[in-house]
Amino acid sequence: MSNYQRNSQSKLVYSTDVGRVKEEATKPEVVGDGNVRVRPEKKGRGGKVVTVISGLPLAGNDLKAFAKQLKKRSGGGGAVKDGNIELQGDHVDIMVDHLKKEGFDAKRSGG
Repeated sequence: MSNYQRNSQSKLVYSTDVGRVKEEATKPEVVGDGNVRVRPEKKGRGGKVVTVISGLPLAGNDLKAFAKQLKKRSGGGGAVKDGNIELQGDHVDIMVDHLKKEGFDAKRSGG
């Protein structure tokens, strides 16, 4: 096998027939435990407040679609990171009310 040879089945990056082979690690999708917690967070964000929603029993595209709905409701931006939804700004009370209307058992946590 020559150096830099591509193989469509094994995703081989580089080989000298004996050396290291880079393997892609797949991240398991994080699914919440159903205990929905909404908390404000400032740490590591330059003093800006972010609303973090964790524990939603959703994953993948369902979580992204729900995050889009929550971003529209709060009127700001946000992201999905590690199974949590992060919304820009302090929207804790609004999100707790909205999540309860959607059928989740949401609680405020943190500061």
